[in-house]
Amino acid sequence: MASSKYFVQRYLPIVLVIGIMIIAIIILVSLARAIFFSGSSNTSTVDTTDVATAALLSTAADRAVQVTVRGPIVANEDFRSYQMTVSPNARTVETFEGYLGNTLQVRTISNNTAAYEQFVFALERADLVKGDAFDDEGNDVRGICASGELYEFRLLKDDETVNLLWTTTCSGSRGSLDASVSQLMTLFERQIPESSDIIDDLDI
Repeated sequence: MASSKYFVQRYLPIVLVIGIMIIAIIILVSLARAIFFSGSSNTSTVDTTDVATAALLSTAADRAVQVTVRGPIVANEDFRSYQMTVSPNARTVETFEGYLGNTLQVRTISNNTAAYEQFVFALERADLVKGDAFDDEGNDVRGICASGELYEFRLLKDDETVNLLWTTTCSGSRGSLDASVSQLMTLFERQIPESSDIIDDLDI
């Protein structure tokens, strides 16, 4: 009995101290992971957004902003899509039929840097670059939202895509864009007079 009491008095404090130290180490490790990993993730997101914003707001001659709209997936004869592209030098709307993209109508008019600058700043305020761009696999939109419309918004440099965000009218396929499509589309359509009439002819 005495030896048991002696054991408890001698070793219990040591066991308690060790237990407290283990708990403290676990807490510190958890805090460190939360701080460092969360911080790096936020920094990466901020950096990506900053790069996309800079690309959008650039008014260099090789820059452009483009939206491609695909209608429902139907028979080749009935499939329709259209594309609007705005650069510091030109504004174009083009409509297509079939999956091979045969041109139905195309309208191109000139532009200037001052007008383009106002346009891209309006797009930035409308959150065109808000969203996390997917990788190549995530941007494979073949067959997606078969009954609705697909919207792909691209930032271009020398006709090459430097940023792509997309969304659809299907609730289950929201995509990478986190902005109001109607607001963005209104801005695009107002850049090209009569574009709404050309698009309406598609009857998407």
